[in-house]
This record gives sequence, C-alpha cells and structure tokens, in this order.
Amino acid sequence: MPDNSRNSPRLIKKYSNRRLYDTHTSSHVTLSDLRQMVIDEIPFQIVDAKSGEDLTRSILMQIIQEAESDGEPIFSSDMLKGIIRFYGPFQGMLGSYLEKSIETVIDIQTQNGVQSSQAWTEFMHKQMPVMQDLMNQYVEQSKKLYLNTQNLFGLFGGIPPSKPDASNERKKDGNGE
Repeated sequence: MPDNSRNSPRLIKKYSNRRLYDTHTSSHVTLSDLRQMVIDEIPFQIVDAKSGEDLTRSILMQIIQEAESDGEPIFSSDMLKGIIRFYGPFQGMLGSYLEKSIETVIDIQTQNGVQSSQAWTEFMHKQMPVMQDLMNQYVEQSKKLYLNTQNLFGLFGGIPPSKPDASNERKKDGNGE
C-alpha cells in the first residue's frame, strides 16, 4: 500500500480551547510540532474544529511570530513598517517579490547540496558580509528599476511626461522659423 502521507495534507483541527489535534497521528500538536512539519515539508491544513474554516495561514503567522520572538529575528521594525505600507495596491507585487526571493534562496540551498539547517546557518554566518553586500546591491538595483518605471509612466507624482512647447507646435504648423 503506497504511503500517501507525504502527498495529501494532514488535517489539523483547532479546538476552542486553542489545542491543535493532528487527525493523522491522533495526538495533540504544538506550534513547534507544526514548525517542524513545515521544515520537513509535510503538507498540512489547519481547520477550525467547529466551523471548518481554514486557519492554516493564521497559524503559520503565529509560528512566524513565535520564531521572531526567539533568537535573532528576520524582520526588523523598519522592514515590518515597510511591509505594512505595501498593503493595498502593491501588496500583490510585494508578495510575489518576497515569494520569488525566498524560492531563490531555497533553490540555491538545494543546488549547493546543503542538507541540514545547521550547515546552512554556518555557511550563512561565514558568508554574511558578502551576502549582505549582494543583497544591498540587489535592493538598490530593484529600487532604481522601480523608480525608473514609476517615472516612465508618470505614476505617483513622478516626473510627468513633458508637453510639446509652443515653439515646436509653430514649427509643425509652418508658422515657426
């Protein structure tokens, strides 16, 4: 009998007492357990036990919040403020950008054959100054591209497209020099 546990998402039910119950293992789980499932790439879905509402995203945000509270956070206050500012017309663009960036880091990790998070952590600590410089260059390049595009289309009060001046109009009409 094939093992489908890796393919179909495990159902985790959240009860009103805030306890999480893994229906696959018939046991209660913690946010740490769910974090490990993410790391191990075990698919799961979290639903409210009473209403059936999908709570997966909300619980994943709790896991991130918990991880941010422990140790060295990924998100600085300025970065979080920047993310908040992007909600609205540009949140799709930022979400896509962040998703692609994370996928790129994961692809690099996979291609380099880094098997454990500990080895990856050690590698990143040694490469941190180089990576920070590369990321700063990348961010600066992205910023310039964004601002150039913004100015090109005259968005957001950027430099408006210039109107032909009167002397050019007279030349076209034959009234000019």
